[in-house]
Amino acid sequence: MRLIPGTRTRQGDVAFGLFAIMQLLDGVFTYIGIVSFGPGIEANPLLAWYVAAFGATTALIGAKLVALGCGAVLYATAMHRTIGALVVVYGVGALAPWIRILWF
Repeated sequence: MRLIPGTRTRQGDVAFGLFAIMQLLDGVFTYIGIVSFGPGIEANPLLAWYVAAFGATTALIGAKLVALGCGAVLYATAMHRTIGALVVVYGVGALAPWIRILWF
């Protein structure tokens, strides 16, 4: 995949880096949640099915690789604001609930 010429920016690099960190943290927190509370804790029915079918490790690695691949496509096509918006969505919709469940 080639970048669109002249579209690489510092903001895009930061957005994609934060997106990758969010994916990693979501994967780790989800794994901890599944190990601690069982697969029923996963709210995404598709991911819960994959966890039941393939195990937590395989399902989560696969899901996060797909998400990172999609993020890489957005990055390569200069959709940096979209990636930034996804960072916020993951922070509020995925990481914050896990932090609340796991640490409070």
